[in-house]
This record gives sequence, C-alpha cells and structure tokens, in this order.
Amino acid sequence: MANKSYVFAQFLSLLSRYEFQRVVNKYQGDYRTKNFKCWDQMACMVLAHIRQENSLRDIDIVLNAHANKLYHIGIKQCPKSTLADANERRDYRIYEEFAKSLMHRARREYAQTELALEVDNAVYALDASIIDLTLSLFPWAKFRKTKGAIKLHAMIDLRGNIPAFLTITDGKVHDVKVAPLVPIEPEGIYVVDRGYVDFAWLWSVHQTGAFFVTRLKKSLNWTRVVSHPVDKSIGLRCDQEVLLSSLRLKNLYPNRLRRISFRDETQNRTLVFLTNNFTLPSETIATLYKARWEIELFFKWIKQNLRVKTFYGTSPNAVKIQIWIAMIVYLKLAILKERYHLEPSLSKLLHFLEVNLFERKSLINIFQTNTRATHKYEDIQLKLFNY
Repeated sequence: MANKSYVFAQFLSLLSRYEFQRVVNKYQGDYRTKNFKCWDQMACMVLAHIRQENSLRDIDIVLNAHANKLYHIGIKQCPKSTLADANERRDYRIYEEFAKSLMHRARREYAQTELALEVDNAVYALDASIIDLTLSLFPWAKFRKTKGAIKLHAMIDLRGNIPAFLTITDGKVHDVKVAPLVPIEPEGIYVVDRGYVDFAWLWSVHQTGAFFVTRLKKSLNWTRVVSHPVDKSIGLRCDQEVLLSSLRLKNLYPNRLRRISFRDETQNRTLVFLTNNFTLPSETIATLYKARWEIELFFKWIKQNLRVKTFYGTSPNAVKIQIWIAMIVYLKLAILKERYHLEPSLSKLLHFLEVNLFERKSLINIFQTNTRATHKYEDIQLKLFNY
C-alpha cells in the first residue's frame, strides 16, 4: 500500500500557497527572514487552533514530539521564542487579507445553498461579540475601569453562515460605528439588533436599494399612518406603516417604515420589528429576525472550538494574528464540508482533524462516518480472513 501524506500536510495543501505568498510579498512579511517564514508561522498557529494548545510551550512540545514528520508536512520546527517574535513583529494584515480571500471563496462554495427562509434575496446577519482580556496583560485594550476587551464585528451570509464582513476593534467601539464599513448590496436583507438602530445608517441602506429588519426601541416615538390585517392565531399582533415623530429623526429617515408586533408565547414576551420592506408577509419578517440567532451561534462556535479566548502574545498585533488565523481554520473547514458534502457538524470535523492530524490517512476519509460512503476512497488491500 502506497504511503499517504500526513493529514496535516493535506489540510495545509488546501490553502493556496500562491495566494498566501502574494499577500506576504505585498507586506514584505518574509523580508530578511532566512528560516521561519510566514507560511511556517501560519502552519504552527493553525496547529495550535486545531489542537487548542494552551501556550507557546505546548505548541513547542507538540512540534518536538513530531519532529521527524515536520519535513514531510512541509513546515519547520521553531523554538517558542521564534514563534512569539513572529506574532509580535509580522504584520497582522497578511493573515487578515488571506482570511478575507478565503471568505470570498467560501461564499462562492455556498452560493447555491438554499435558505431555510422563503425569500429570494440574500440574507445577512450583522452583530458584534466582545472578547475579554486581562487588563494587566493587555493594557492597550481598555474597555471598563478594571476590564480589558476587544470586539469582533461580523456579518454572516445565512447561506452557510459564512462571514461576509469581519473586523476587529477596541472593546469601546459601539457596534453602529462600524456599520458604515459594511458593504451593502442592492436587494440584500440585513438583519440587525437594536444596537444598529441609527437612522442615518438605515437610510443609507434604504438608498442602496437594500432592506433591513431590526427591533424597535421602546423610547422611539412614531405616528401610525395605516394598519393592515394580521393573522393573530400565529402570534402576530399588528402590521402598521408608521412615520417617525421626532423632527430630527424625520430629517434622517423621511420615508415610512413598517412596524410589526409579534407575541412569542414560549418566552412570554412581545417583539416589535422595524423594517423598510413592505412586500414580504409579516410572518416572514418575524422569521427573518429569528434567523439572526445564527450569528450568535457563529460567535459561540468560534469561542468554544478555536483559541480566541486566551492568547499566545500580548500585543495588539499578536492578538489580531491569532484571531485571523482562527478565521482561516473555520473557513477552510466550512469549504471542505460543502465541497465534499460531509454530514458531520463543523465541531465533529474539527475533532476528527485533531485526532488524526499526524496520521497517514486520506483527509476526506477521516471525516466520513458512513463506511459504505467511504469505500470508494479506501485503498484496496488483501484480507487474511474472509468472514
């Protein structure tokens, strides 16, 4: 039986070396570097994320334990101080730009995926998540008086829950301050929470020909223009066209808005939605906002399965490198899942990858749980006994 390459080598080979080197050359990442290149740095950090190593020392121990395999995998062993220096000094934009190129590739993979919602438009969920940091170790990340944090802002395409926009800011930056950076496409539907209710930004979304769905703030004053009938048996309470009462807000958003009230009996609360879409059924608007929960699950998955809550370096550059490489791992797994129609969840795929990382097996076979489905990938070999 011919020897297969290591699973880790196969996983790294799925990342475009040409595209990565183009970005490295753009930012002169390998300038005056003889041995430990940016590719080696990324490979070591990918390993750390997959295995969820606790420290640079743990990464060093793993690399030492498999030192005889590293040449065949295509990476170089390095002391922990070398990796620490690389994380401190090399430009994080190398990994940011490479991750964003993977985002475009992943979205193409999922372009034909059908939404669970009955809409023809592309649907996006926009939100931010705080990553806590120890202020004594990260003094630059001031968030509260005795607390440090950074904030990961993301917009995911609900076709596959693939990030369409990502950026990292200080923890103090309000969500709506980042909203103008988000690319808006005509006919797209953008689902956001009340933190994004800024009518200057919502008007810009409307002017682009896109739609938004959000929650209505209780403090907002409005005037009813017309009411439409609703089916109260499915939880709907009202479907109204309204105008903003405040003169200042009228100047920011002069058009009518649609106000929909929905009673959620399971959680014993009433939700009031605000949108500029007057064509979709009111129950579909409520379902769209419910789908916003997918971005919360995205943040939860990243924090639980990859190393983005504890960091190997304390500088802003090291922290950003670690987060962007975490995104690279997530995106590559998502692409694999869609391209090869793999049934297990992303968490299981990551676990299968972790336990087989230094084995000589077919990468796709380790993800398959149905033996009949994987038979065509396996090597044909003689059996000593027939049962």
